[in-house]
Amino acid sequence: MIAARHHVSAARMASVTTRSWLERLGKYHPRLIEAAVALNANDLPRAEPLLRAHLKDDPFDVAAIRMFAELAGRIGRYKDAENLLRRALDLSPAFTAARANLALVLYRLNRPEEALEQLAQVSQEEPGNSGHANLQAAALGRIGEFEEALGLYEAVLKQATRQPRIWMSYGHMLKTVGRADEGVTAYRKAIELMPELGEAWWSLANLKTARFSEADIAAMEGALARGNIADEDRFHLDFALGKALEDRGMAEAAFAHYAKGNALRREALDYDPDETTRFVDRMIAVATPELFEAAAGLGCDAPDPVFVLGMPRAGSTLVEQILSSHSQIEGTSELPDLPVLARRAPNYPADLTGMTGDQLFSLGEEYLGRTRIQRKSDKPLFIDKLPNNWVHVVLIRLILPNAKIIDPRRHPLGCCFSNFKQHFARGQGFSYALEDVGRYYRDYVRLMAHLDRVQPGAVHRVTYEDMVDHTEREVRALLGYCGLPFEPACLEFHKTERAVRTASSEQVRQPIFREGTEGWKKFDAHLGPLRTALGDVLDCYPGVPKSL
Repeated sequence: MIAARHHVSAARMASVTTRSWLERLGKYHPRLIEAAVALNANDLPRAEPLLRAHLKDDPFDVAAIRMFAELAGRIGRYKDAENLLRRALDLSPAFTAARANLALVLYRLNRPEEALEQLAQVSQEEPGNSGHANLQAAALGRIGEFEEALGLYEAVLKQATRQPRIWMSYGHMLKTVGRADEGVTAYRKAIELMPELGEAWWSLANLKTARFSEADIAAMEGALARGNIADEDRFHLDFALGKALEDRGMAEAAFAHYAKGNALRREALDYDPDETTRFVDRMIAVATPELFEAAAGLGCDAPDPVFVLGMPRAGSTLVEQILSSHSQIEGTSELPDLPVLARRAPNYPADLTGMTGDQLFSLGEEYLGRTRIQRKSDKPLFIDKLPNNWVHVVLIRLILPNAKIIDPRRHPLGCCFSNFKQHFARGQGFSYALEDVGRYYRDYVRLMAHLDRVQPGAVHRVTYEDMVDHTEREVRALLGYCGLPFEPACLEFHKTERAVRTASSEQVRQPIFREGTEGWKKFDAHLGPLRTALGDVLDCYPGVPKSL
C-alpha cells in the first residue's frame, strides 16, 4: 500500500481554483456565482442543483461544465468528471483551467501518461505555475521517472521556497528513491512552514526509522489542541503521535491516539465489510474446478508477471525486495492495472464464467501492455506488488495462467494491528477499525484457501515468521517456485538500490528483523474486537480452518 504519497489533493486544488473564479465571476449569471460560492465552501448539496439548473438552461456554458466536473471529482466520480471536462474542451479548446483539471482527473484515474500529455500543453499556456509542476512531478513518479520528478520539484522549490505541501511531496519522492536523510530535511522544512501540517508529521513517523524528540511531541500535541485544524491534519497527527509514544514504550497513550485517528478516518469512509464478504462469496461460487478446466490452455501465456499479493503489512515489500535483488526480476510498484481491467466487466466476477478464449487472451495482453511503461530494464520478469490483487486472483489465473502468484502471510494479530496503526493515503478502507480489518483478513484467507483447493500449487505462500527465522531456506524456496536459480544477492536484499514506494521503504533497506513478529503483544489488551472478528482463522494460523 502506498502510505506516503505525492501530495495532489483534488479537493484542495479545486477549492483554490474556485476561489480564483470568484474574482472573475462578476460577468456571470447570479446562479453560477452562487454555485461557485457553494463549491468554495464545499457545500456540494447546494452547488449541485444550481449547476444542474444552469446547464439545463445553457448546456454550452463551459464554466458551468467545468464546475460540475469539479463537483463530480470531489465525490470521487472521476470518470464523470473526465467526460464533462472533455466536453468543455471540445467547446473551448483554449480553456486552460479545464485542461489542468482534466490532467488531475486523469492522474486520479491512474492514467499518468495521459495526464502528462495534458500537462505539457497546460505548462506551455501557464508557465511557472507551481501547482501544475507539482502534479507533473507526481505523475512522473507514478510511471517510475523519479529523477525527472525530483528535478522538477527542485526547480519549483527554487522559485517557490515557502510551499509546505510541495516540500512534503518532494520529501515523499526522496524517500521513495532511498534518500531518506534528505527526505527528513524536506519534511522538516514543510513543518517549519506549516506546523499543523499533520501529513508531514505522519510522513516522518512513517519512515519507521525516525524518532521524535520531546519537542516534536509537544509541537504535535499543541497542534492537536488547536480547535481550528482540518480533520485531515488531526488524524495524521494522531497516527504520528501514536507512533512516537509507542517508540517510547507508552502503549496505553499510543493506543489512545491510534484509536482516535482511526475513528476520525473511519467516519469519512463508506467501507462496508459485508460487501467484501459478499464479493468473496461470489468469487468462490464462480471459481469452480470446471471453470479452470474449461480455461485450460487459454489466456495469455506470457510468464513475465510475478504477483505479490495478500494483506498489506504482511511482508510483501520484503518479498518484493528479495526478488528484485535477483538478476532476472525487476521490481516495479503497486500497479493499478489489474483492478482497472476487473472494473470494466459489468457483472464481475460472474462475467468470468462466460469469457471466450479471445477475451481472456486480450485481457492478459492488455495487462502486459498497460504495465510496460513501468519496466525500465530488459529483465524477463517483473513484480506487481498491489496487495489488493488477492481479490482478483481468479482473474489472474484465467488471463495470465503462467504468471507467478506469491502470497506473503503474517500472524493475524501482528498483521491486522499493523494495518490499524498505519494510515494509508488511499485504498485501504478496511484498516480503520479492528473489527473491519479482522473480517477483511478472514475473507482474504477464505478466498485463498478456496483457490488452494481448486488450483493446488498455483500460489506460493511465504509465512513471514518463517522468513525471519529461516531466511535462506525460504528464499531458496521462493526462487525455486519462480523457476530461478539461487543468487546470494537475494540474501543481501537490503543492499539493493531501487525505488520503493510503500510504507516499508526504509525497513527493507535494513537487514531482516524480528520486531514485526512481536510488536502487537504490548497492545493485546485492546485487541478483543480483532480476535472476535478473526475467529478460528487466528486459532489455526499458519494453517487455515477446515470450515473455510
